[in-house]
Amino acid sequence: MNRKKMTLPVFMSALLAGVLTSSYVHAESEHQHGPDAEHGHPPSPENAAIQARLGDTGTLMGTIAIPESVETCGDQPGVTRLLCLIDLLKSSVSDDALALMQLDYSVAEAKKWSNLPAGAFPSRPGIFLGELKVEQRGVVKAILMEATGIEENEGFDELLQTLNADDYIGTVSDDYKAGYSSFNSKLAFLGTPSKTGLWELYYGGHHLALSNTYKDGELIGATPSFRGIEPFHAFEMNGRTNIPMLQERDTFAALLNSLTPEQLKEAELEGTYRDILAGPQADDAIPDQQEGMSVKKLSDTQKVLLLKAIATYVDDINAIDAKKYMDKYRSEMDGTVIGYSGTTDLNSEDDYVRVDGPSLWIEFSLQSNKSTNEKGNHPHSVWRDKTDDYGGQTE
Repeated sequence: MNRKKMTLPVFMSALLAGVLTSSYVHAESEHQHGPDAEHGHPPSPENAAIQARLGDTGTLMGTIAIPESVETCGDQPGVTRLLCLIDLLKSSVSDDALALMQLDYSVAEAKKWSNLPAGAFPSRPGIFLGELKVEQRGVVKAILMEATGIEENEGFDELLQTLNADDYIGTVSDDYKAGYSSFNSKLAFLGTPSKTGLWELYYGGHHLALSNTYKDGELIGATPSFRGIEPFHAFEMNGRTNIPMLQERDTFAALLNSLTPEQLKEAELEGTYRDILAGPQADDAIPDQQEGMSVKKLSDTQKVLLLKAIATYVDDINAIDAKKYMDKYRSEMDGTVIGYSGTTDLNSEDDYVRVDGPSLWIEFSLQSNKSTNEKGNHPHSVWRDKTDDYGGQTE
């Protein structure tokens, strides 16, 4: 698809209108999922405070169109257009809203991301989408589209489907109503967006974290990048069928099912993993020692399957930067290992797979449903880069 056409009304209407603590078996608690997180407790005082700050909560993100005002930023993709869109949004909000949205840069602030609903993790920085006017939320969509990939079920499309999932949960669950809705994700700019200096586009909510760090007009870090989804099966919401993370599961399952019995034995990890290791507030959780089977032992065909699985994460960012990351990870294949626990089909509780390279870290984990009151499982997944997390910044 020609990226230059992505802001045209025809394209927008077609794409958008419808639109562990320890991981081992002896640790029973899901990472960041305590008894008050997603298990039927009444709304917290934090949720009441959130609700009081929100405006129009009847217009869900999946139904909002990108406004014509974004056409003033042109159609040439890249940081120049991204900055124009950000300025367009910032110029349209009140001083109080801008104070929530525009913050000083710090890694400590960037680390305040979570997989939990809004009311269960209120310390996220930024402004709730529900605090913005409907047209302003449409500009947010344009910002996110510019900063992410445009493939089906990746990048921007995946973000929208994750928001649709929260709207879906709001129709079937009585707990954390204020947390399960598309207007409860948060947006912040850590540092002033510009072609000089350091800043981060921070965006996240339930089952979602986007952390794009820029320096002197270039993307220098696209991680941590967290994705989860519930329900995991295809579901209808906001005028479309949503299946945003099946491709991650299916590509990893294809890789695991291609392994010989000898390869499977070597790749199998000890213990049972109930969640990812390197999740929110777990920046130091990646093991020092690699575990699993060396990628050097894969056939050429199996290596292609592995790279396809990696691409389902890296393609969440724009194509030019995604290629840079894929080239780096491809060059590091000989130092990369894969590991798994559970079944190779990755469709059962506690199924788990990871990729651990010199730079790359990816985890995919299935656990029981928490929010929909449905039987079954849902995934948590993270992409980290050991050298580029938070843009490689330390403070």
